[in-house]
Amino acid sequence: MLRPILRGAAVTALTVTLAALTVSCDSGRTSGPGPAAAALAASASDAGPQPPSPQPERVRDAFAGLQATLEDSCTPANCAYLLGRVHDELHRVDRAMKADPKGPGHFPEPIALIAGLDRELGADHGFENLKRHQPAVFGARDGVATWMQDHPEDYR
Repeated sequence: MLRPILRGAAVTALTVTLAALTVSCDSGRTSGPGPAAAALAASASDAGPQPPSPQPERVRDAFAGLQATLEDSCTPANCAYLLGRVHDELHRVDRAMKADPKGPGHFPEPIALIAGLDRELGADHGFENLKRHQPAVFGARDGVATWMQDHPEDYR
């Protein structure tokens, strides 16, 4: 009983693969999609609704990630992880602020703190450079956190 099911699944997979290859071969034609493309489109529409396109992350959600680093400190076992995470969380907050409907002008101080850190670090985001600039990394984190905590109405 399992063999017919597996055989049917294999035939379906092969058909979809061949249809996809035919579509890619037909991409240079200007007369419109071929029958394989139509079959592939029909099978794709049967798959159900497509998920919505991702929305920009909300500032409060990004800030929560940064706040989660506030109680951590660099120990020999976790310093590389922590510095990398703080750097990543700062840029997550930066992206969220710049994508916020209020506009990046609504968050001038935190964006400026992160830009200042980026100028200091340059293009090197490796552990050795982050460690060398550890006070600036933590200073930017703490400055952003302080500003955000002083302006809760701006990100909630």
